[in-house]
Amino acid sequence: MADEPGNKDTLADYLRTQLRRVSGHGADGKLGVVHRLDRDTSGLMVFARTAHAQRALAAQFRQHAIERAYVAIAHGTVAAQRVDTLLLPDRGDGLRGSWGVFRRPTGDAPPTARQAVTHIRPLAALAGATLVECRLDTGRQHQIRIHLSESGHPVVGERVYIRDYAGPTIEAARTMLHARTLGFVHPRTGAAMSFEREPPDDFRATVEALRRV
Repeated sequence: MADEPGNKDTLADYLRTQLRRVSGHGADGKLGVVHRLDRDTSGLMVFARTAHAQRALAAQFRQHAIERAYVAIAHGTVAAQRVDTLLLPDRGDGLRGSWGVFRRPTGDAPPTARQAVTHIRPLAALAGATLVECRLDTGRQHQIRIHLSESGHPVVGERVYIRDYAGPTIEAARTMLHARTLGFVHPRTGAAMSFEREPPDDFRATVEALRRV
């Protein structure tokens, strides 16, 4: 599908191409992106087929009514915690981050700061790492990666939010973060929908390798 005209090598573009094929010649393959994942993050995403569905789903995200649970492999021994910070698009060195963590806060938080709440729960102790579940009250860009990193436990395979970490690192080909659970209200029927997808082979292989060490 990558050779289809207009494809930009994203999942949304591949899905649009597939919809045109399934719907027949001349179909527009309309698809609205509601929820995105970072390129190296695996797991569940949601797209809308109509403008009404896209608006309704987007409203649920804005109201924090979406159920979202991720699993991650994080460096070190991670304790259960609730992280509640104000995320900034630039913490002061060009990276996203929480207000007052990278630099001592002065005055009030800037208008670009947005509340971000992550509930972190350890699932299994591994060699030099912890398998954790992260549930989101909010869904800011890079929220889980930032919160884990700022708590001293960057995600295994992290390439960006790890510059402040001084401990031993575990190598991985990608960021070991997976969107496992996604729940929302169907925009047309009003029915509660919930989907779950277990992590892919590379994630499971990393967990098993760290169990055996």
